[in-house]
Amino acid sequence: MTRDPRAVPDWLRPVADAARSITAGDLTKFLPPPGSDARRGAVLMLFGEGDSGGELLLTERAHHMRSHPGQVSFPGGSVDPGETAEQAALREAEEEVGLDPTGVVVFGELPELWLPPSNFAVTPVLGWWAEPHLVEVVSPDEVHEIHHVAIADLLDPDNRISVRHPRGWVGPGFLIGPERDVILWGFTAGIIARLFDFLGWSTAWDETRARDLPSYMLTGDPGRADLPPSHRASHEDGDGDPR
Repeated sequence: MTRDPRAVPDWLRPVADAARSITAGDLTKFLPPPGSDARRGAVLMLFGEGDSGGELLLTERAHHMRSHPGQVSFPGGSVDPGETAEQAALREAEEEVGLDPTGVVVFGELPELWLPPSNFAVTPVLGWWAEPHLVEVVSPDEVHEIHHVAIADLLDPDNRISVRHPRGWVGPGFLIGPERDVILWGFTAGIIARLFDFLGWSTAWDETRARDLPSYMLTGDPGRADLPPSHRASHEDGDGDPR
């Protein structure tokens, strides 16, 4: 593993540049108050290159899990004592999908993003998959599927939706998967949407085109739904898990 930002391809340079100037306020309106003593988490925002150009690696949580079933997210989890955010994000990706961290160039980090209800401060770690290899679900009890999502598809207005949660929240979402039948929403969708906005990559889309969350995503504890930190309505709900 290397941490040389110059080792990324040209198309990824704007993201590396943005990581040096973007603020938490560009990504969320929720910042940890003084004395919050937030628990630390990290996720790996891993950029690769596929047949359709640049892409992101995402995981879909198992549908039978008690919390966040079917949630599409970046690999990640809690930062263990003595770990950096970078070490935690890479460790979690290796544990979840068998990612070899030696083939990843870490080229920056986004600011910590606070999840109020769980008091998690999550650092998105930016990685370039310089030496890609086959990854697979390591733990079926936790991961249902791995998604290699083309950035061009995420930017396509036809794949953008607004997502409605039964608790009244409405926010940005993306349709992913070969059949465009998997909904990417919540914390992860919020990071992607706001980062693309900051980069000037986003294009206009029909925000009135809305979808309700499918029932399999609402089993378990709906009060712990994964709401993004920057697109909440009046509710203060948030993700209880940094993934």
